[in-house]
Amino acid sequence: MQLVRQADPDRYLSVLYAPEAKRGALFALYAFNAEIARIRDVVSAPMPGEIRLQWWRDAISSGTIEGAGGHPVASALLAAIAEHGLPGAALQNCLDARVFDLYDDAMPGRTELEGYCGETASALIQLAAMILDPHAAPDFAALAGHAGCAQAIALLIRHMPLHRARGQCYVPPEILAAAGLTRDAFIAGEPASAMRAAVSAMAALAGEHHAAFLRGAARIPVSLRPAFLPLAPTAARLDRIEPDTAWTAPATDISALRRQWLFLRRAAKGWG
Repeated sequence: MQLVRQADPDRYLSVLYAPEAKRGALFALYAFNAEIARIRDVVSAPMPGEIRLQWWRDAISSGTIEGAGGHPVASALLAAIAEHGLPGAALQNCLDARVFDLYDDAMPGRTELEGYCGETASALIQLAAMILDPHAAPDFAALAGHAGCAQAIALLIRHMPLHRARGQCYVPPEILAAAGLTRDAFIAGEPASAMRAAVSAMAALAGEHHAAFLRGAARIPVSLRPAFLPLAPTAARLDRIEPDTAWTAPATDISALRRQWLFLRRAAKGWG
């Protein structure tokens, strides 16, 4: 719980709106995500990161608490997998997607970007839905796909200055080319007019997925709302993106008070 509270405040807040009996499994799932999402931040080279990801693969494949080797997050995750029948394949796909974070390779295309978002953020929403209401969850897998893409792309825009400083590029080549950029020009941040165009196009892509989510969001049952709540601040954050500056410094985030109000509103009334 403390790990999620510090590393992922949005998902931490969402868990507080879940039934108490489900919170432990949700915290375990989100703590797992926090652990693997920050690997690039704590390793000095890709290989140690690969080793950490492989450790998680082995722990999940073991299917036993003993396979966690005493790691508290892994132990809690394995317990959640066993209790709620979570598919190990989805977690393994998430680990595979996170390999991209370790290197400075170019994003191959828009399809691959959406696949990356789907196997990370969208998968978390769907797995959380399975914990909350396994009978209703399958009907909302497509909606989870759009929600996760919107949320993840908005976050990638926010982290664009950090990624550029590291030599990373999550912007697909179709968007770079349309903006008049190459990958190297994107990393260099020149020309500014093309960078603004790239940021605007990424924000538009996030907006497309958010709009697709909203078209079906009114159908989300109360039982599944906590799984989708991390998306609550996304529209407000997209509105704050300034193409002139987003690639050099992240936009000021919404206030904690507004974020809590958005969560409360969606938890109480949904997206209808």
